Amino acid sequence: MKWKRSERLVDMTYYLLEHPHQLIPLTYFSELYQSAKSSISEDLTIVKETFEEKGIGLLITVPGAAGGVKYIPKMSEAEVRLVIQDLKAELEHSDRLLPGGYLFMTDLLGNPDLINRVGKVFASAFADQQIDVIMTVATKGISIAHAIARHLNVPVVVVRRDSKVTEGSTVSINYVSGSSRRIQTMVLSKRSMKSGQRVLITDDFMKVGGTMNGMKNLLEEFDCQLAGIAVLVEAEHADETLVDDYYSLVKLHEVNEKDRTIALSEGNYFSKKGK
Repeated sequence: MKWKRSERLVDMTYYLLEHPHQLIPLTYFSELYQSAKSSISEDLTIVKETFEEKGIGLLITVPGAAGGVKYIPKMSEAEVRLVIQDLKAELEHSDRLLPGGYLFMTDLLGNPDLINRVGKVFASAFADQQIDVIMTVATKGISIAHAIARHLNVPVVVVRRDSKVTEGSTVSINYVSGSSRRIQTMVLSKRSMKSGQRVLITDDFMKVGGTMNGMKNLLEEFDCQLAGIAVLVEAEHADETLVDDYYSLVKLHEVNEKDRTIALSEGNYFSKKGK
């Protein structure tokens, strides 16, 4: 079947969006659409210009026999600020207040459109780094981890509080919870990661950073490297945080349970990006 250019462009765009950070040889498209490589190159130029003009992302061309084209998801500063603005607007509702200075966020974490945008925001921040795995701890951070992984095209591993028979052999560590100062346990299957992998860890909420610090310690047991930390909401805390190199989208300054008020601001995402 001979494809029309309009058909090729639609199908090619869809394929690229579904395979981010994957190098695709030009011969793949040439054979699929039964078209000359010169025609495919022209099509990709149109896609590239459209992606960049609309802020969808970048289309990187790798020359040579082993080269091809790669789609890198990116968001403009204006788009990122809009995501943060939407998050703040949702989180400022007083009915989200929970005892202990926490916020109810389960509905937001289950919102596929919002979480997909959050995933792309964090994927944009780490687009130029080698990321092999996204790690989070059960259960609230799982949707964020999968959203980031979707845009970086890497697997997700989930740390648990206790061992499951379906996990096989596991590695277990004890860590100190930053907020409660209690000793807690983290467990991860030995088959989850390979030595030397670069890991991005994420979670929905960070108070002092005890859980993040625990995941960092767990990486050492697997001989893996920390590539970065991504947090949806961080809480302002009088004590020094246990981690200091992280991205956050929203910062929670104060919760007044008596007045039912929540003080929020933009997180450190842009100050980190500027470094």
